[in-house]
Amino acid sequence: MPYRWNDRQDVDEAVVVVMNTFDRGQEIRGWLLRTLQEAINGSDPQLSQYFFSELEQHQPEALRYFKKPVF
Repeated sequence: MPYRWNDRQDVDEAVVVVMNTFDRGQEIRGWLLRTLQEAINGSDPQLSQYFFSELEQHQPEALRYFKKPVF
């Protein structure tokens, strides 16, 4: 079952997970990468855009891991 964001709080939690992963010196990969990319692709486009804007503000180096969907 794919993971989808329902509101901005879901997105904020995902951004915190990405930030914590980077703070531990780890890369985004495996199940985490697949889960987040599925959320990007399967959620409301506004929430996906919000994810990218928050990531750009708080953890811009993580942007290279994710593909922006074409809406």
